[in-house]
Amino acid sequence: MTEADILDLAERFMGAIQAGDAEAVRACYAPDAKIWHNNDGLEQTVDQNLKVLSWIARKLPERHYRVLSREALKDGFLQQHVLEATLPDGTAWAMPACVVVRMKDGKVTRLDEYLDSAHSAALTALGR
Repeated sequence: MTEADILDLAERFMGAIQAGDAEAVRACYAPDAKIWHNNDGLEQTVDQNLKVLSWIARKLPERHYRVLSREALKDGFLQQHVLEATLPDGTAWAMPACVVVRMKDGKVTRLDEYLDSAHSAALTALGR
């Protein structure tokens, strides 16, 4: 993949997440992709990750991923962003994050996301 191909997939992938479009997100993932978050240390499958992303879209319908930086790597991309949202009680909320995404054959094969647990606690409080 060229740098342009990588950055194009990064844009489509993050755009699909932003839009809450689970099928468009799925189309960016390889079927056996693994998703890991530092706050629990567990690997998720694509289906498990899509459930979480759908939950976020339902709980935080007014949300925006503000990309601070994105850099193509030889096999993926590195991105810093801030998820900004309005919590159900009307409170403004933000969570900085960093993702390291690996790709092969035009698909995301692995995503490692680093979140600040102090910020993610507000999400945990929203319940299922």
